[in-house]
Amino acid sequence: MRIVLGVGGGIAAYKAVAVLRAFTAVGHTVRVVPTHAALQFVGRATWEALSGEPATADVFEDVAGGAHVALGRSADLVVVAPATADLLARAAAGIADDLLTATLLVARCPVLLVPAMHTQMWQHAATAANVATLRARGVHVLDPDTGPLAGADSGPGRLPEPARIAGAGLALVRPQDLAGRRVVVSAGGTREPLDPVRFLGNRSTGRQGVALATAARDRGAAVTLVAADVAVPVDAGTLGPGIDVVRVETAEQLRTAMRAAAGDADAVVMAAAVADFRPATASGTKWKKRPGAPAPTIRLVENPDVLAELAGNRLRPGQVVVGFAAETGDADGDVLAHGRAKARRKGADLLAVNAVGDGIGFASSDNDVVILDAAGEPVAQAAGSKVEVAHALWDAVLPLLAPPPPAAR
Repeated sequence: MRIVLGVGGGIAAYKAVAVLRAFTAVGHTVRVVPTHAALQFVGRATWEALSGEPATADVFEDVAGGAHVALGRSADLVVVAPATADLLARAAAGIADDLLTATLLVARCPVLLVPAMHTQMWQHAATAANVATLRARGVHVLDPDTGPLAGADSGPGRLPEPARIAGAGLALVRPQDLAGRRVVVSAGGTREPLDPVRFLGNRSTGRQGVALATAARDRGAAVTLVAADVAVPVDAGTLGPGIDVVRVETAEQLRTAMRAAAGDADAVVMAAAVADFRPATASGTKWKKRPGAPAPTIRLVENPDVLAELAGNRLRPGQVVVGFAAETGDADGDVLAHGRAKARRKGADLLAVNAVGDGIGFASSDNDVVILDAAGEPVAQAAGSKVEVAHALWDAVLPLLAPPPPAAR
């Protein structure tokens, strides 16, 4: 998705860096359009380095390309954070004296303005009238938070946390087709301890599972994310509201957490990479390497098959269970052949099969999956950023969901 991130000239401009990160981390293309005043707080080099796109405030910098109209026409979403009192006033008056305000006049996509300013400025009658005018025109204006401001001041006018801003923006462009639903998603790789220092693990970063959780939230679902070892932040400040996070480490802990969370879920997605085996015993002290002594022998035992258990013992009638299968080809078959066999064996409604290896699947920002049904037949294919794959998977889940109860319709 193409997002324009406008940045007004307030001290809260530094927080917009985290808003940019929140959008790019899930695969969106972001063009930062700061005001001239904003560049006094965060420089152009920062915006361009983090976005990979040009960042300019001037309508005359790309006259031939018509940037003053092209950005607004091509954007799927415009978010302005912070929106200062001056910027709100210029937007309400229809003034187009820089690239950002020109873009706001041209844009026909959803627009979210996120004010941040001193309390007296936010509560002034002129600002209130400008906000009312903008809202009457269909512009979305997010109320500021209450808290510490610049200097010793405190009160309403604080920029909301970046995750909340990003979530509010994405919610404007996503269908709310999971509203009233509860979903549970697992993410990351489990760790099976060998001793207090070492563990058996895998290469999963958890990015696909986190993308699935945020995508479901953005489409209106209440989400529980069961997170094993993940390489991305999953705290409330990063994910924003609407996602409850349960942290686990081992396969047994994940099994317990998933069964507890799945009781009233409409859909359960096992995106975590669960270790197939664990050490039969874990040492209570660190193994030492001793000269001349033989290396220790590790005896492994099987871990429970969490996906098969969830599929075979559904905790709610009509519950949809989805699994992921990271596969490599070998002498017995290619990736899809192994995926088909696993789909028939696991009993899940859908199984997303993806190849893994050097630079593929794990630790990559993109993914490429074939979605199989319980009989092992392909029903969809998705490739692109992990957020795009996440939405494709939810698109495949939607037709399988039982009708919501009358109260939720």
